[in-house]
Amino acid sequence: MLLETISLVRDLPRLHEISSVLIRYGGGDVVRRLGVSSMLERAGRMLHWKQAVEIEHLEPAQRFRQALEELGPTFIKLGQVLATRVDLFPPNWIAELEKLQANAPALPFEDMLPQMQSALHGRDPHEVFDHLNTTPRAAASIAQVYEANLKDGTPVIVKVRRPGIEAKIEADLRIMSHIARLAELEFPEARRYQPQQVVRQFAKSLRRELDLAAEARNIQRFGEKFAGDETMLIPKVYWEYTGQMMNVQQRIDGIPGNQLAQADAAGLDRKLLAIHGANAVLRMILIHGHFHADPHPGNVFYLPGNRLALVDFGMTGLLTHERRNQIADLLISIFEKDETALLDVLLEWTGDAAVDESKLAADVIEFVFNYSSVHLKDISFGNLLNELMAMIREHHLVMPSDLTLLFKTLITLEGLARQLDSNFDMSTHTAPFVKEVLRLRYSPDAVIKRGAHGIKDMLSVLTGLPRDLARFFKELRRGRVRIDIDVKRLERFGHQIDRTANRLTLGIMTASLVIGSSIIMTTQAGPKLFGMPILGLLGFLIAVFNSLWILLSIWRAGKE
Repeated sequence: MLLETISLVRDLPRLHEISSVLIRYGGGDVVRRLGVSSMLERAGRMLHWKQAVEIEHLEPAQRFRQALEELGPTFIKLGQVLATRVDLFPPNWIAELEKLQANAPALPFEDMLPQMQSALHGRDPHEVFDHLNTTPRAAASIAQVYEANLKDGTPVIVKVRRPGIEAKIEADLRIMSHIARLAELEFPEARRYQPQQVVRQFAKSLRRELDLAAEARNIQRFGEKFAGDETMLIPKVYWEYTGQMMNVQQRIDGIPGNQLAQADAAGLDRKLLAIHGANAVLRMILIHGHFHADPHPGNVFYLPGNRLALVDFGMTGLLTHERRNQIADLLISIFEKDETALLDVLLEWTGDAAVDESKLAADVIEFVFNYSSVHLKDISFGNLLNELMAMIREHHLVMPSDLTLLFKTLITLEGLARQLDSNFDMSTHTAPFVKEVLRLRYSPDAVIKRGAHGIKDMLSVLTGLPRDLARFFKELRRGRVRIDIDVKRLERFGHQIDRTANRLTLGIMTASLVIGSSIIMTTQAGPKLFGMPILGLLGFLIAVFNSLWILLSIWRAGKE
């Protein structure tokens, strides 16, 4: 608690700024309930509660998105992560959060030059690259991108991290972590959104994004997996110039994914482009288990020969073999209208969360029934997943973060494919990959491996059981068996008891001081001031200050 308090004092200016923005967008009650307002007032930073902007005409989702935009890069990134949580937010919130762009005003090249020189171990970038364009091709919150050529004439892009961005992001992450913890304590309705888990996931993702070498490693992995694929191009990484602060990649000069008129003018086949893009991403998801998590048109280029190129690998997702098998089971249950199998998958994903299984089963049956008479080619994959997520939200279930990122990717992918081909059938293209997952699952090697693991686990349990039982009964005889109860507000309750005990102790000490000082005043012993014993006066003075402190503490506690 002491370290956390010191950290918050260090971040008070930023905390004041965040609180002010929340208040302006109608979040004053949130700031009060979190106890942030009293903290800032005690620090001498008074909040102006009447500075709220005109928000009556704005929907809550719009207010939230605008507040994140005003709070800056870290919070914009948080909004982009929240836009992947289709299990937590309804479609209108997701659509609003998707409007958040990480674009930022470009810094002058002179400010970025020291970063580039440091990444190049002191060398001048103009000596390393030819035709280095000092006007950025793109400026985002974390990095800026420049066009250049290598000495052999190869066109590249140079991605450079903004100077000083780490300190700002770490300060925001500390504050986010504190607010998330308080939110779970103060807002019971917020607990289902698991704010602390969301912030931890976000912090991990953002710190990984700060390392531009991590993005380069992702590019290299995808490049190796798609080596020899004539339908997909992954940029090449030039490792001799790449590190944490800068990476250098092959420059893709193609038709941007949102310029469909240019694609038509170039004679490209839209249907083939949609098929090639969908096959590539589905292969990443179901076969490789490592996928590009943001395949929107801005990250896609169309190339001659109906090829595609993917760029910006800062956000990727990972899926274990077990998770890929679960996804295959989910898709099969939907395609075959098997409500029992679908219910089993959903219950497995919800883990230990409390759920009314009978009500969930009834909703699953209705969900499957609504699609029972619809041909696969007429099913919108995006709409189907959105309805599935709506059912999950209705039952207050929270999906694992890797699944929500996956579902968001599939919805984005279908949207891109249907922009290219309005008749694109996602289900038809998914089926072959699901069959391949099943083939790999039931191959002789996989079956033997699972059997060996099962036998090993069973033997481990059986051989360890006598020891575990003996240890349990020994602890039971000694009266040392402990049961842990996890109560969300118990920690806060303990702090309240601790403060109350401190006040009570100080009150007893103050009363003792008054009694002792009164006795000294009657003895007329020791040095005097104004004819009264100094020790008695000092005791009374300390007692007065203690009494004022106790009264002020009680008054502040009543306002929190």
